[in-house]
Amino acid sequence: MIEKNHALFGTKIKNTETNEMGLLIYTWVNQFADGKVDFATCVDMNGKKYNIALDKIQPLEEV
Repeated sequence: MIEKNHALFGTKIKNTETNEMGLLIYTWVNQFADGKVDFATCVDMNGKKYNIALDKIQPLEEV
């Protein structure tokens, strides 16, 4: 079972792969055979949920 961390729920983020904004729902650790990678589950501006490596998103500061 994946342990989900909801501490950053609702944080506005920028997806550095697509340059689109979205919201972070939760973070979790994806365990591969050769290691562990931190992932985030996010929602884009169209409401589509997706998973992405945590190092490929940036939090957006409130203006």
